[in-house]
Amino acid sequence: MDRTPATPATTTDLVVFGAGGQVGRAVIAEARRRGLTVTAAVRAPERHPDLAGPGITLARCDVTDPAAVATTARGHAAAVSTVHTPDVPAGDFYPAATRALISGLATAGVHRLVHVGIATTLETAPGVAVHDDPAFPEAHRAFSLGHAAALDLLRDSPATLDWVVVTPPLDLDRTAPGTGHYRVGGPQVLGDRIAQADLAAAVTDQLTGPAARHREQIAVAE
Repeated sequence: MDRTPATPATTTDLVVFGAGGQVGRAVIAEARRRGLTVTAAVRAPERHPDLAGPGITLARCDVTDPAAVATTARGHAAAVSTVHTPDVPAGDFYPAATRALISGLATAGVHRLVHVGIATTLETAPGVAVHDDPAFPEAHRAFSLGHAAALDLLRDSPATLDWVVVTPPLDLDRTAPGTGHYRVGGPQVLGDRIAQADLAAAVTDQLTGPAARHREQIAVAE
């Protein structure tokens, strides 16, 4: 007898963790433009009432709680993580959130995760990240190392989690209109700039289809 847990039937295309931030909102806007249905997961829905709308369900979720992640993600085809909080040190928050996503998504039967990374974790030489440069500002090192720790956890995650980390350049232009075009590379520094709207398109392109990359960090740039 097959005792493998059944994968829940998909009712919503996408859940976005960290939906209240600028990148999360841009991803939701792009997903809706393509006709996808979205659950916008945030810590405090009362702070983001404007997120709810046609095709968008607003949900409360502590992304560091595996049970909350599982409950929120159940019934979705894929997940996007654009999480950030200034309230918790990055070295604590990003590993905790990543562990909860790995565990919670598995429980929910959601196997695709698109995570938005940061440019300082990209490589300038094989095995050498931007933040490894001795001249790298010390004030920003802990934040970058928190993201790097999250990336290591994804690399060590079970093979059933089909993740990709989409990493924009340092200059993420939040005001420029999207061009509809972007370049994709490996885990190395690729370029200096990308419009936020084009980053949102790159993230959405990674959900399904021929553009999707698997269990790796990629860079995107204009």
